[in-house]
Order: sequence, then C-alpha cells, then structure tokens
Amino acid sequence: MKTWATYFQNDANEPLKYGEVNLINPPRQRLRGEPLKAGVEAVPVFCGFCGTDFELMHMGRRGELGPKFPQGETRLINGHEGVVWVPGEHRFAIVLIRGGDSFDPTRFTEDETYFEYGCDGADGIFCDKGYFNPDMLLHLPERYAGLEKLPLSLAKRLVFCDPYACAVFQHERMCDIGEAQLFRVIMAKEKCEEAAARKQAVEAAFERAVIFGLGTTGLFIGDQIRRNHPQANILFVARSDENSEKARFVKDELGCDYLSSGGMTEAQTAAAIIGRIGGKATVFVGTSGTAVEHQIAFAHGVLGCNGIYNSFSLGPKVTYDTMPFGFKNQVIFASINFTQSHMETAIRLLCQSRFDRLVELIDKDDFTRDPIGAYENRIYSKGAPLKTAVVWNPAYIDTEA
Repeated sequence: MKTWATYFQNDANEPLKYGEVNLINPPRQRLRGEPLKAGVEAVPVFCGFCGTDFELMHMGRRGELGPKFPQGETRLINGHEGVVWVPGEHRFAIVLIRGGDSFDPTRFTEDETYFEYGCDGADGIFCDKGYFNPDMLLHLPERYAGLEKLPLSLAKRLVFCDPYACAVFQHERMCDIGEAQLFRVIMAKEKCEEAAARKQAVEAAFERAVIFGLGTTGLFIGDQIRRNHPQANILFVARSDENSEKARFVKDELGCDYLSSGGMTEAQTAAAIIGRIGGKATVFVGTSGTAVEHQIAFAHGVLGCNGIYNSFSLGPKVTYDTMPFGFKNQVIFASINFTQSHMETAIRLLCQSRFDRLVELIDKDDFTRDPIGAYENRIYSKGAPLKTAVVWNPAYIDTEA
C-alpha cells in the first residue's frame, strides 16, 4: 500500500521529505515471548513534533540514519506522538511506541532487541495511513468510547502521552533509587525499623527538587513529583522569562517555584538556586540538553550529600570530580522511555489535565510544503511554543470542542 508521508533519509540537502512512499508491514512483537503479529491499518489524526525528530533530521543530514531505517528500507516515516483512528475497531487509539524481542523494551539487555515507531526500525505516524501491531494500539478511557470525532482540546492533551509516560517512568525510578539510597541513613538517624525508614526515604528524596530546563519532559517530571509528593519543594530553572507562558504554567498549575537564569553566570545561578530552595538539592533533574546542568549540580555544588542526579538530557556529557563525588555518596542515573503501564497512566492523567494550553498548531500544508524549514524556523526556533502539533486528518477532529 502506498501513502503520503514525511520521512527521513540520508541526504545532506534533503534529510526530511514529504512525498508518496510504499508502506511495509512486517510482523512485530510487543514483548519477548509474545507472537509476532502483522500490523493493522490506522489513520493518523493528530501528530506532535518531538525534539527526537529534530535530532534524527540532523542525523540524516550527516548520513547517520542507516541503523534507524526499517529493515530493507532507505527511509523512515517520522512521528511518534499523537492520536490515530483504527478503522477496523472504530475507535481512537494511542500508539505504544516501543516494543520488540525483550521482556521490558525500556530496560533491554544485550541479548534483546527493540524497535520504536517513528524513531528506530519502524515507521511512525506522519502519514495518511500506517500499520501498527494491534496489541500496541492503546485504548482511551471508557467514557470516550463511540466518539466519531476527537475534540481538539483532548487531542492537544493526548499529544503529550509519550513524554508524560517518560515522566511517570522517571518518577518511578527516582522513588526506587531514593529509597535504596536513603533508608539506611534514616534508620541511623531516626532509630526506626527498616520498613518505616524506606517509606520516609522516598519522601526525603524529593525534599528539595531542582528541575533544570523547561521543556515537556521537565514539566511533566515536575507534575509527577507534585502529584505524588505534595509537600516537595520543587524549583524549575530555565532561561525563559518569569512571565513566559511556560513559567506561569509551572507556578499556577503545578504549584512550583521558578527561577529565570537568563543573564546569570553559572556561579550566580547556583547561588540563586540554593537560596531559593533553602539548601542543597536532594534530587537534581537535568532536562535542558546543555552541559550547564552538570556544572551547576557538581562543579558549583548545588547537589547535596546523598543526592540523586537524574540525567534526562540527550547530548551533553556529564563530568564530575571523583573525590567529592565519592565522599558525598551521590548517585547519577539515566533512563529514557516507558512501559505500557506508564503510557496508560499518562493517557488517564492527561485526559483530566489542562496541558492543552501549551500546544500551538501548524497548518499541515505549511508543514508538508517545507518540512525542514518548519522544523528549523518555526517548531524549534527561538521563541517557539512548548509543543507544536498538526491536525493531520481534519475529518476526525472536532475543532470547536
């Protein structure tokens, strides 16, 4: 079957292109031990743009996308955030992006394999039609069963399912690591039993949380911390102005503090963070994609003793001085992606959220006419909105709701 789509290719001048492509439908498996299944047809309805797409475009320009292409192909249909319509089941669905021959594709081991729709080895959703493993087309909450058209406000919220599921996973891992990191310290301090200490340790890990960067992942990690730890002291740090829409959302909707670091040196930023949270950070989440993150946390001492550094950025190298790092008993961890349960939690929470406020639309014709220019000059330009999305098939969208 042929379809119209945007797709990545290895080309110095045209790494992203809109045109007619031939769809493939190899059988895939959701998890190790499950049967391989051919994909069922789905119609992409609403699609969001992700920074991963932008990086893949740059990789195509450098000729580095070969390992990312579906087997036997020289192109990859992009897109992994959004909503599709499943004609065979007469319903809307969210595509579970990651699967493969592994027990948990987010924590795969050396003898396991994985694929990601729109990112790695499998075509994504920026197309008029596509094929997806039927077990990976997740349901919306029951109250949305029978919808013929998806309210635009709901579509805008659901475009965040992928990054929000990542945030659910991040919170889960910080809880696991925080408990293991701190419970013995609390046992010694409080003279309490291990079970009680483990419970206290989880809350102690988030006592003073710094989230460096104000993209979608940072925003949603902050939302997860606030939902699960109401007493946490959470400070966002980014270059955006105090009165920007993102900063106002952090303060008004999440009940978090915000520090604009624009114009500050690293030392000034570090001092301002410590002053604002009333001490050293117990957890520091780096989401800005810059090397400033680890400099603030380690070189300038913002991360406290027994603290946790969650490296969620792609690109920067994390460095630290081994002598103070070792004696401060700090932990660095990094993990990306999510399981199906994280995605299902994200779907449920997003349906009840107000994150649609943060989404702006680009016209489909404007995007497909010049997809590279759209990425470089609008979607990821200076002053771009937190999230840009496109109505890919308006026949399935209620623009008034």
